[in-house]
Amino acid sequence: MKRSTSHRALLYGRSAALGCVVLLLLVAGVLSSWSSAQHIVLAKGREHGAMAVTGCGADVCTGPFTPAEHATARPRVTIERSVAVKKGDRFPVVVKPGTDEVVRTGVPGFLHSWVPLGGALLLAALIIGGGLRLTRTAWGTGIAGAVLLVATFIAL
Repeated sequence: MKRSTSHRALLYGRSAALGCVVLLLLVAGVLSSWSSAQHIVLAKGREHGAMAVTGCGADVCTGPFTPAEHATARPRVTIERSVAVKKGDRFPVVVKPGTDEVVRTGVPGFLHSWVPLGGALLLAALIIGGGLRLTRTAWGTGIAGAVLLVATFIAL
């Protein structure tokens, strides 16, 4: 049975729409991750040091910043609260320019900053496999997202 032109146009339109949704998910994941990852990836010239967590609120944890090399000591800096930050912890950080906010550095900090991309990869894999019917690509995308999330869990 031959497919009509309108049926083919509908299939192409569906594929284009789903491709746009996948692209939107991945771009949103990268942009969300980049907001904190940029301070780790492009850390040259920023203030490096260590933070000792002395207290945690609902959204942020605070503590003193001990500088390394050319940074300035600060009595109170803040870091976004996560399951990996507890009172009494001490870890390496980099200060966001012009603020008293810090971002965790090293492998755990790097992986943690890319968690939104890992989630976006998992969601995109469902659309790639189910909607676009590209199963190998979907498996690769899903495995990449899962590996990123599991590596972050192990590192933290």
